[in-house]
Amino acid sequence: MHNNLAVGTLDIFPPFILAPMAGITDLPFRLLARAQGAPLCFTEMISAEGLKRSGKNTLALLRSSPEDRPLGIQLFGDDSESLADAARCIEENCDLIDINMGCPVKKVVSGGAGSSLLRTPLKVAAILRSVRKATNRPLTIKIRTGWSAAELSFLEIGRIAAEEGCDAITLHPRTRAQMFTDHANWDNIRELKHAVRIPVIGSGDVFSCRDVVDMLDRTGCDGVMIARGAMGNPWIFREAAELLAGRTPTAPTREERRSTVLFHLEQLCELYGEKSAVAEMRKHLSWYVKGLPGAARFRAMANSIVDKQLLRHAIDNFFNQVEYE
Repeated sequence: MHNNLAVGTLDIFPPFILAPMAGITDLPFRLLARAQGAPLCFTEMISAEGLKRSGKNTLALLRSSPEDRPLGIQLFGDDSESLADAARCIEENCDLIDINMGCPVKKVVSGGAGSSLLRTPLKVAAILRSVRKATNRPLTIKIRTGWSAAELSFLEIGRIAAEEGCDAITLHPRTRAQMFTDHANWDNIRELKHAVRIPVIGSGDVFSCRDVVDMLDRTGCDGVMIARGAMGNPWIFREAAELLAGRTPTAPTREERRSTVLFHLEQLCELYGEKSAVAEMRKHLSWYVKGLPGAARFRAMANSIVDKQLLRHAIDNFFNQVEYE
């Protein structure tokens, strides 16, 4: 029996969340996930310093719509006051605020943010105390297990998060040193769940609906955050909900795949304009067709297309001809 995921004032069921992913979880991607049952979605990670400077690229990440709720916004930075100011700035745009303390990317870490914060528990406490005072929105953090195998800090950071008023904590059970190599150690999620009284959300190596339900069952976590498993596969949310309810997951039909891909393209065009949208769509197409017959040939051909109508025609042809059912 699986309960709702209660994060502050938010009641999330099924207990699944679309993760913040840089360059991926823009408004069109979130709307696709919501259409397949994702009850909470995140924007891409947003720089607190970028918000302070009102940077054009940073503000663009906040684009949303009335259908795009409840919405989480993930902030990153290393200065408590900047993060508090950012939280105040964006709280009317969202329903939940998350502080990233797990991103392993060099550009983020070198600035003292992301997973580098796992090495400075006192700074973590100061940041959370400051942000908690700045907003009444549900507040969460996303972390890794530590900087390296020799510096595991997730239990300490988890306790600090609970003490400083966080409403939940998401754990991706790899160290910063691991990046995305090796296997995520789901046992660490279970350890954290036993160590804190706030909800724990699991993340890492969730690529299918079975992975989603297995993570809930094996770790006892309160919810699952889905990242790479949703790329080219928004149906993972629907399938996981069906499996959780004891039903056989409904795989997307050929026509559903085709119409979803075309809808994605149209939404990108509406947001970015045709030229940018066609370029942006290429990476998504590689995920949509992964594992299907003729995928490599289709990707090579699609990557040379710069016209929206020609790309629509290519998509139609591919899904009308492919046999996978």
